[in-house]
Amino acid sequence: MTEAAPIVIIVEDDASFRRSTERLLRSSGFKVQAFASAQEFLRNSRPEGPACLVLDVRLPDLSGLDLQRELASASVQIPIVFMTGHGDIPMSVQAMKAGAVEFLTKPFRDQDLLDAVNQALEQDRTRRTVEQESAILRDRFASLTAREREVMTWVVTGRLNKQIAGELGTSEITVKVHRGHVMRKMAAESIADLVRMAGRLGLPAPRSRPPIRKDQ
Repeated sequence: MTEAAPIVIIVEDDASFRRSTERLLRSSGFKVQAFASAQEFLRNSRPEGPACLVLDVRLPDLSGLDLQRELASASVQIPIVFMTGHGDIPMSVQAMKAGAVEFLTKPFRDQDLLDAVNQALEQDRTRRTVEQESAILRDRFASLTAREREVMTWVVTGRLNKQIAGELGTSEITVKVHRGHVMRKMAAESIADLVRMAGRLGLPAPRSRPPIRKDQ
C-alpha cells in the first residue's frame, strides 16, 4: 500500500506570517494546509498520511496550548511544532512536557523551522509504522486457536515441548503440532522472533498447573 504524502498543517492567525511560512514550506517540497484558527483546523478531517502541526501559541478563541490538550484528550496523535512571538520559559516547558517536538520563538531561522518539521514528520512516520506493525501482529494472534495461544505463551518462556505438554495436560506430539501452527500463523522466523512479538503484544506470563496431590 502506498503511503499518503506527508503534510504540514499551519495554524496561525497572522495572515502575513501564515502566508510566508506556507511559502517557505512549499518551496522546500512540503505539502501544506493552512488555517487561521484552531477551530477552523478542528472542523477539517485529519490527514491520512504522516503529518505535523506548526502551531502558534496565541490564537483567537482556542490557544495553541489548549488545542494541544484537546488533541491529547481525544487521542489524536500529531507531532506539534510551536511558534510564538510572546513565549516564556514556563510556557515552553509546559508545551514540551506535553510532547511538543519544538518550541520556536519568533523571529526564528527558516532552517530551524525546517529541521523541526522534518523531525516531527519522521516521528509521525515512526509512530504510524509501529501502529501498523502492531495491528498486523494483533490480527495474526487473533487467528490462533485458544490452545495455540496457550502454547505460544509457554513457548516464549523457553519451555520445551515435553514441559509444555505437562503444563497443558496433553501429549508432546500435540504440542509440537500446535507450536508449528503458531510459528506459521505468526510468521515468526525463530523463537527469538516469537518472543519479540509476544513482548509487543503484551502477553501475560502463563500460570503453571497446580501439582496433583496424591493421597498419603
